[in-house]
Amino acid sequence: MPTALVTGASRGLGSAFASRLARDGHDLVLVDRDQTGLERVATFLRGPGRSVEVLVADLSDEKGLAAVQTRLEAKDRPVDLLVNNAGVSGETEFTVADIAKLQAEIDVNITALMRLTRAALPGMIDRHRGAVINVASFAGYLAGKGDAYAASKAWVLSFTDTVSASLEGTGVRMIALVAGQLRNAMFPAPPDASRDGLDPSAVVDTCLADLAKGRTLSVPGWRYRAVVDVLELPRRTLRTAARLARKGRDQAGTLRKPAHPQS
Repeated sequence: MPTALVTGASRGLGSAFASRLARDGHDLVLVDRDQTGLERVATFLRGPGRSVEVLVADLSDEKGLAAVQTRLEAKDRPVDLLVNNAGVSGETEFTVADIAKLQAEIDVNITALMRLTRAALPGMIDRHRGAVINVASFAGYLAGKGDAYAASKAWVLSFTDTVSASLEGTGVRMIALVAGQLRNAMFPAPPDASRDGLDPSAVVDTCLADLAKGRTLSVPGWRYRAVVDVLELPRRTLRTAARLARKGRDQAGTLRKPAHPQS
């Protein structure tokens, strides 16, 4: 059975990922700082032939983050899919926000995501299979109120873009999920979005379908997708140009290699 590690798994999008992956036949490693919520999800998902590990960890804390990194690096219990879902949101304007709260947003939304991805990728590359899902947000495309949350989610989009390009040919995939307003969630939405928000289960289904198609960006919800398609056009053009340039350099390098002398 493949194994998936999901952060922020005690509720919302994280628990929706865990439920869908369990149905798809994955063993699970569920990570969250909320032990009660995590145990509740784990109890619901445990079943015959399925392993569900619970790892209580605060990703803003060095000890908690290190514990999750260690689990991802375990060669005898490989993780095939990493879902970087945990996130911290603050809606206070930057100039008046509490420094500790700003730092917590950076620690979880950027530092933890980067370090967990770094822990997971070498093993996946060695095995020539695996995937990473980084949960970004529609907020990453908005200036918002100048808070750190929107800026951190813009970083997730850029980070995924950069690292996914370096994974070409390795058998490992990476995708950013642009989560819009979810039911009982905290993300901003376009003015015409449904008041109830998107169904987390449907968002997960769309993301996993996009991952299977080899896409590097998933945008559930047609209203969000219409906006993001426009905003992504310049980046998409640059990505295509960069990919063609890399292929050109690789081909040129191959042509310049001296032929081995015959013995």
